[in-house]
Amino acid sequence: MLASWYDDQGPAADVLHVGELPDPVPGPGEVRVRVTVSGVNPGDTKKRRGWLGSSMPFPRVIPHSDAAGVIDAVGDGGDVHRVGQRVWVHGAQSYRPFGTAAQYTVVPDHQAPPLPDHLSDELGASLGIPGITAHRTVFADGPVDGQLVLVHGVLGGVGSLAAQLAHWAGATVIATVRRTADLDHVDPAVAHAIALDTGEPAAAIRSYAPRGVDRIIEVALSDNADLDNAVAANNAVIAAYATRSNVTLRLLGSDDFPAEAKRQAARDLTSAAAVGALTVDVRDRYPLDQITKAHDHVDTGGVHGRILLTIPQ
Repeated sequence: MLASWYDDQGPAADVLHVGELPDPVPGPGEVRVRVTVSGVNPGDTKKRRGWLGSSMPFPRVIPHSDAAGVIDAVGDGGDVHRVGQRVWVHGAQSYRPFGTAAQYTVVPDHQAPPLPDHLSDELGASLGIPGITAHRTVFADGPVDGQLVLVHGVLGGVGSLAAQLAHWAGATVIATVRRTADLDHVDPAVAHAIALDTGEPAAAIRSYAPRGVDRIIEVALSDNADLDNAVAANNAVIAAYATRSNVTLRLLGSDDFPAEAKRQAARDLTSAAAVGALTVDVRDRYPLDQITKAHDHVDTGGVHGRILLTIPQ
């Protein structure tokens, strides 16, 4: 199969290779997916760079955890009726060496949920890490129907999906962006948008939530600590993925969510996407042989929208 891999950590141009590797074979309880689109996340490039002193977890790594594609083989004892089914993939390179930057990837059966036929591969490849993280921030502490949910960084991959999931689940959503110029990028049908460069963001948030907000989805905890303190209701929950008394602070690391939480996230993400409640902004698509440019684009940061790899068939 055609794939990209690295045997050492470092800059993308120095360590990423593209070439032929053996086709993977699914084991018991696993499925093999013929990948059409591979999602590139910041976590993928951080692993490649050796972020915060991390080391190579395996002698060779095929990067990326997210994808969309079609199941073309199942392991012993697997459901042969799944062969030919369109799926989206999550966790392919979570504690595993070989991810989705390849023509084929192998994952446990439950990590390849069905992708409804009317949904695009681009959406499917964008649901994994950001979608499951977003689901955990919104739902880890119970239902949000009827609650007020504040989502910081709503134009980011996790923030965008968190706002849409909270809205889908019946919450009133208030969302922040950095600059007034970004307000037009927020769907008013999903969230009330507040720009942090306004003079009084706390007052603006309180205008929608006079008694305070029940949940805060936080991407910059240290930067927003004073603001969060000013707008949190009593017994609020702050779910930070990147206080005061009677506020729960939940710190999130997506690779280590409970298995059942990931399964529920996959079910809900598929259901929400199927009824049109989720969309993603795809910024750029690169062919597999330009994976270095894709990684550099993600490493540069500061640009909204997903970066995807198109895998040749």
